[in-house]
Amino acid sequence: MKKLLFLLLIPFVGFTQNIDELFLERGEVNFSFEYKNKNQLNDISDIVSIDHKTNTELAYAYANKKEFSEFLKLGIDYKIIPKKIISYKNGSKNNWDYYPTYEEYVDMMIAFADSFPDICKLHNLGTLNSGKEILIVQISDNVGQKENEPSFLYTSSMHGDELAGYILSLRLIDYILNGYNNNTRLTELVNEIDIWINPLANPDGAYYGGNQDVWSAIRYNSNWVDLNRNYPDPEDGSHPDGNPYQEETNIFLGLADTVNFTISANMHGGAEVCNYPWDTWSNLTADDNWWQYVSQEYADSCQTNSGNGYFNYLNDGITNGWDWYSVAGGRQDYMNYFKHCRELTLELSDNKTPNPNDLPALWDANYPSLLNYIEQSLYGIRGIVTDSITGNPIKAKVEITNHDVDSSHVYSNLPIGNYHRYLYQGNYSLTYSKNGYYPKTINATILNNDIVIEDVQLLPFGNTNSISEIATSKSNKIINIDILGRESKANKIKLLKTKKGTIKKKITIN
Repeated sequence: MKKLLFLLLIPFVGFTQNIDELFLERGEVNFSFEYKNKNQLNDISDIVSIDHKTNTELAYAYANKKEFSEFLKLGIDYKIIPKKIISYKNGSKNNWDYYPTYEEYVDMMIAFADSFPDICKLHNLGTLNSGKEILIVQISDNVGQKENEPSFLYTSSMHGDELAGYILSLRLIDYILNGYNNNTRLTELVNEIDIWINPLANPDGAYYGGNQDVWSAIRYNSNWVDLNRNYPDPEDGSHPDGNPYQEETNIFLGLADTVNFTISANMHGGAEVCNYPWDTWSNLTADDNWWQYVSQEYADSCQTNSGNGYFNYLNDGITNGWDWYSVAGGRQDYMNYFKHCRELTLELSDNKTPNPNDLPALWDANYPSLLNYIEQSLYGIRGIVTDSITGNPIKAKVEITNHDVDSSHVYSNLPIGNYHRYLYQGNYSLTYSKNGYYPKTINATILNNDIVIEDVQLLPFGNTNSISEIATSKSNKIINIDILGRESKANKIKLLKTKKGTIKKKITIN
């Protein structure tokens, strides 16, 4: 028995030495391997971080030392991909063909708020142990004030070496701020939406080689944890990756608890495709047709505004996440399932850190799509839910009969009592409910890129007139036009509205 034990230990000693050598310079390794089928790939995805460069035959992955040790136990042949430190010649901020130093990035974010104080506010969401800050700008006509409008979120580069979105986000902030009161569309976006943009969610990874440049950027954070596997998961629960929630994760968990975002997107790189939920399981979302619609709108616009071959990966530039490969602990599923926010993942470039010379072309291809997606936050059905006796706003559940599954319902949010429900065109029955109140059900017809406004009053229990009371709701519908006033087949700026109507409905008591 002792002899057998000794023989078993021989490869283990060599294995340990190889691992130590492999992780001598950095705490993550990039490698590729062949896989047999999607089920096997999904199983391996529970061990290491599968990369979006993965295709139907060859998988690309990242792993820290612990993860790679587990992968080796599978006995699968692999190939290490050496880290290439490539330093392109930077351009200038005037042309947006460069990557700023970390200090320049911070100065730019401060300058946005200082230059446009009436519509832009800078928030430091938290300072990491390294001293680097997670920064986000908030853009609104009444910035910092709660209003009856949707809150929209863009974040980028939670994988530190996926940096196309880093520059596109900075340029988007600059474009919106300078366009306010000069461009009708941008002005309306700022007036009607509470916009939040975080260009750099993993500064420790992006500036791993030092604050002076991004050419030594890494995927993981400074603790060698993949931040896009570090969120609570609908299927796998808390800590699906086995790691404590990282500083960066806790910061964004706190942001999502503080701001009731209705739509968001998380920018990545390594492919060119819109990835919509779910990532963690094969279930289709209740709003799968809506997701395909808005994803295809993004991809189609990119294709129209770029050269041939851009943003046409997988299903013509869109994919269901699980159909690609499963991910546990991703932020996309966390936001959709736990925060009732519609979030997708934007893969913006095959090259994770594009040559700076390519950044202007990426902007030209993407900025119309980025604006279109922000604009989607204004569509669907929305309104305010109040107490019919006091008129006070209330937090109510808004659920669609025979439609909502997997936490796809939404809530009206305090202090305004406003709700926003995004839907593919069709006829829907919506029920508004809250403990201590009689529920109310209404019917609504939704058109794509259109808005239906339904303000709803709920009657509290104990009112003796509850059964016979007639409730009044105001419907304010805009038909077949862009909410920002642009007719779909003309360049005229014209807003078409139907007259406000009063619809009497009996309260339904179940």
